[in-house]
Amino acid sequence: MSQANSGPRPNAAPRRLNGGQALAEMLLAHRIGPMFGMGGFQLLPFYEAVRALGLRHHLINDERCGAFAADAYARVSNRPGVCDATLGPGATNLVTALVESLNAGLPQVVIVGGANREHAGKNMTQEARQAEILRPAVKELIRVESTRRIPELTRRAFAVATSGRPGPVVLEVPEDVCHGEFDFEPDEFRTDPGTDRIPARRIRPDAAEIERAAGLIARAKRPLLLVGGGIHLSQGYAALAALAEAQSIPVAHTMSGKGGIACTHARSAGLFGRYARIANELIASSDLLIAVGCKLGEIATKRFQLLPAGVPLIHLDIAAEEIGRTSRTEVALWGDAKLGLEDLAAALGKSSARAEYAAEVPARMAKWKAEAEPRLRSAERPIGMARMIDELNRALPARSILVADGGFAGHWTGLLYDTKQAGRTYVPDRGFASIGYGLPGSLGAKLAAPDWPVIGITGDGGFNMTIGELETARRIGAGFALMVVNNAASGYVKALQHSMYGGKYQSSDLVELDYARLAEDFGCRGVRVEDPDRLPAAIAQALSGDSRPLVIDVVVTRDPAKMLPAVDSRTLVVKKGDRPV
Repeated sequence: MSQANSGPRPNAAPRRLNGGQALAEMLLAHRIGPMFGMGGFQLLPFYEAVRALGLRHHLINDERCGAFAADAYARVSNRPGVCDATLGPGATNLVTALVESLNAGLPQVVIVGGANREHAGKNMTQEARQAEILRPAVKELIRVESTRRIPELTRRAFAVATSGRPGPVVLEVPEDVCHGEFDFEPDEFRTDPGTDRIPARRIRPDAAEIERAAGLIARAKRPLLLVGGGIHLSQGYAALAALAEAQSIPVAHTMSGKGGIACTHARSAGLFGRYARIANELIASSDLLIAVGCKLGEIATKRFQLLPAGVPLIHLDIAAEEIGRTSRTEVALWGDAKLGLEDLAAALGKSSARAEYAAEVPARMAKWKAEAEPRLRSAERPIGMARMIDELNRALPARSILVADGGFAGHWTGLLYDTKQAGRTYVPDRGFASIGYGLPGSLGAKLAAPDWPVIGITGDGGFNMTIGELETARRIGAGFALMVVNNAASGYVKALQHSMYGGKYQSSDLVELDYARLAEDFGCRGVRVEDPDRLPAAIAQALSGDSRPLVIDVVVTRDPAKMLPAVDSRTLVVKKGDRPV
């Protein structure tokens, strides 16, 4: 534990530190994990202080990847991710990844260098209006105008990042502030221990509204829980399972909410929304919906058409502004998901008699699986996505992590991958759903859970964007595996073009590449899989514990009609606007 956490020494003298040293001391006091960044002159004192204090900092090859890695670290560890970038292009490269964390509610503290204030606005090298660019991409941007205020404002950054609905916070540190010096009193390096993890603060929903919600649940014959990513931010797994089991209520989840309860749990109805197993049918026949930590956005609601009109909705969320945004709400429960679920369970009391209804879920799921079995066990070549994910389901232990990139990597795994225990063992980038998350996300997840197997899934397009971070992973010794879904295309776009334009394609094909050989050129391990029967052996290599990253190049179907799990609801839109026909 640092001196800052152990409290100031009696009569301790002030210490003269530069801004970079003060910043590094505050990060040490907050017990941060690994940092990711690429330095520049503005932050050089900070980098030197990081070295002197022995903090873990990893040079990355692209700032966006550093922020993606920090995002994944935050998801798995429930602690703020930390990354940094230099002035100008370093700062602007962060934007996509910061919006991912902002939309997903993930805490990050992001240190960005700024121009020397004495010369700012005079065409300084790489200078840009970066604060204006970054501010909409983060929960808050804090500009440090004085070296002496660095400890105070760093505390503020952690408090904002971890409180309420978490999110990324930028600390913009001008060059002269980072290089400047001040005599700091020992007490200035104190921290609030609650703000080095999420949730930093919890709030209970209004008791009267809890009673109203409990009354609706008690009277309902076919209630259904709709769980989003907020269940992970709250870590409300035990509370969710207790309510679902005691009241015999099935649980459906978004891609972000997968793992709220284990997918193998008898109450799990699987994914709902654009793609689903049985959950959409349960929604259609429900008489009460209970949304927990779920924004009920486009994908979850099939472009806002899925939730039946007239069926009451109870919405529990830490972000009050999300309640009622997309769907009419009967009872609004503003508060922490874990505490709200516990309060509902207490208000409902003894177990409910919905045994027949609850029994529908495993029966329907077994029927769905029997119908899907030919695809799950398909021997077709090139390999079908369903077969690849089924092999992962068979091989991965409960204590493992699957990271899913944007595009169809997320949709296929969201539909077919089964978590075997409650918790964040499935990590999709659904806040912004940009491609390119798979490799840096796997890196961040592995550093957060070094003793667990971590496998990422990315498309060839997403891998092309971020392949330089293989060098980072090799240098760090992060032994995760990355499955590259190789269909020589921007697969999601090509599949949509196929559906909408009947075989006419534009700018959606890629060159055929052997990514296993490319991985070996990086000094990593590589294996190319063209036969589905070779998938188990390749996955076994991913579980071997080798410290070198492994790239599994999986040659999947080139048929655009088979690239998506089902018909995308957007391809059904015709001349009637947003209403599918």
